[in-house]
Amino acid sequence: METLYYSILATAGISLISFIGVVGLAIKYKTLNKITLWLVAVSAGSLMGGAFLHLIPEALHEIEHSGGNKENIFLFILVGFTLFFILERILHWHHCHKEHGDCDVHIFSYMNLIGDGLHNFIDGLVIVAAFSLNFELGIATTISVIAHEIPQEISDFGVLLHGGFTKGKALLFNFLSGTLAVAGALVGFLIINKLEGIIPWLIAITAGGFIYVSASDLIPELHKEPKLSKSIISLLFFFLGIAIMYFVRVSHAH
Repeated sequence: METLYYSILATAGISLISFIGVVGLAIKYKTLNKITLWLVAVSAGSLMGGAFLHLIPEALHEIEHSGGNKENIFLFILVGFTLFFILERILHWHHCHKEHGDCDVHIFSYMNLIGDGLHNFIDGLVIVAAFSLNFELGIATTISVIAHEIPQEISDFGVLLHGGFTKGKALLFNFLSGTLAVAGALVGFLIINKLEGIIPWLIAITAGGFIYVSASDLIPELHKEPKLSKSIISLLFFFLGIAIMYFVRVSHAH
């Protein structure tokens, strides 16, 4: 039951992150942009670190322990990468860019909620799978998800406001979307107890998803910063994200 306890605690905390959007209301636009860039950089680094320092090694260890073919792990990483690409295209995961003048913002705000809700549900599945393997992997996975959720939730809140939602309604729907992470943890706990063999593959798919989000979504945002000084700061925050994942791994080893 410890797995379920830690998973519910982690996903409940992630659900509450949805309220961070309200912070954006009290911060000047210019300052918010600067902070968001740093959060995106830390998020990109932590997702990469989580994938390469925790998820992939753990998936390889588990499949080797069960006598499976390790090469298939890399196939499932590719599957995860591809699935996240397809999911983003179908659900229009991100808010409408200003250069796309034909975008229906109001409809897109609902599509954004659907995509974010599905994403949160998958996060819950992944977190319970990670905690079922060991506590360190669960913590590392939770940190990776949180680091990604903070800038995403601020962005999602802005999308809903731009799509015509009131502030109260935007916070409520963002929170309801976040609670799907808890639902994912509960469903995942029931499934994993019956199908333990799927854990390495689920971890590998998640690693592919983390790599996709970092490389395809977050890092390109960092490249949009034209000033060298800010770019260097963003790079340092990117390394900070990787360092956090590294020290989580090292501290557990000792």
